[in-house]
Amino acid sequence: MNTQFKKGALVLCVLTVLNRKDCYGYELVQTISKNIDVAEGTIYPLLRRLASEGYFETYLQESAGGPPRKYYRLTEKGQEYRDELAEEWTAFTTGVSRILAAPINGKERSSD
Repeated sequence: MNTQFKKGALVLCVLTVLNRKDCYGYELVQTISKNIDVAEGTIYPLLRRLASEGYFETYLQESAGGPPRKYYRLTEKGQEYRDELAEEWTAFTTGVSRILAAPINGKERSSD
C-alpha cells in the first residue's frame, strides 16, 4: 500500500481503536495490522506524538506474563479529534469514489 495513504489514515485508525477500548502498544499494532500492513516502528512515534498533543493518556497495568504494560486511553479531546477526522475521512473517500466512478468525457469507464 502507498505510504502516503497509510500515513494519512493511521492517526484515524489509532484513535478509532482506542475509542473502542484501552490498548497497550503491541496490542494496538496487532489490531491495526489485521487490516493494514503496519510496523511497530511506525506506531510508537505516532503514539508519543498523539500523547504529547493530549489526545490520550497513559497508565501502567500489571501483566500476568511479565512487566507492567503501558496502556493508552483516549481523552475527551482525543474523542473529539477522532470524530472530526472520521467526518473528514468519510467526505474525502466519498469524493474520491465519485471521481473514480465518474465517466470520462461522457463515456463510461471500462473495467479492463
